Amino acid sequence: MKNCWFITGTDTDAGKTVATCGLLQAATQRGWRAAGYKPVASGSEMTAEGLRNRDGLLLQRYSLPGLRYAEINPLIFGEATSPHIVSQAENRPITAQAMSAGLQHLKKSADWIAVEGAGGWFTPLGEDFLYPDWVAREQLPVILVVGMKLGCINHALLTARAIEASGLVMAGWIASNVQPPQYRHQPYLQTLMHSLPAPLLGEIPHFTDDQAISSCGQYLDLPESVRSATY
Repeated sequence: MKNCWFITGTDTDAGKTVATCGLLQAATQRGWRAAGYKPVASGSEMTAEGLRNRDGLLLQRYSLPGLRYAEINPLIFGEATSPHIVSQAENRPITAQAMSAGLQHLKKSADWIAVEGAGGWFTPLGEDFLYPDWVAREQLPVILVVGMKLGCINHALLTARAIEASGLVMAGWIASNVQPPQYRHQPYLQTLMHSLPAPLLGEIPHFTDDQAISSCGQYLDLPESVRSATY
């Protein structure tokens, strides 16, 4: 499936979920049956329907109608900490097989899928199991969300090199204004455009509430279909 992308960020709170929602909107507007997939989520609240993660609920909102929450987010944990820590504490291992099974199931309904990671690129999921291990297993092209703030150039370049070192394709990047743009915002943006080995797909403004997320698709272009590199 060519239209299946992995969304990672330069750090936690880089704006991955907002960017993923924007990509889903853009794909839907272009006629795709788009769906978001967050295989692993920690930091959730108990509801009448069970544990629910805010990011997972947002992805469900902007995915094609009729998908159950568990199809969007199959592996969910309550505590807001690194997934490998809470899964070990609850004796519920996160496995590549379970993550892949959920993705394969979603492909039966959707023809354009945005897979949102957790935290940054090297988030641990278990002992000797990092998120990029699974992304390489699935050979997903990567979209990097850069949280535009002090230090983002270093974080973005390090992440881009780590993606390439994993044998994966970086298909594009998104500038996410996680704070109001600062005085030197434009030079930062120009430096990243010059230095990152992939095209800028768009810049998302600084949002202060979830309602504004419903319009962020207008700021983004979809990545071109690419063939993943051999891992």
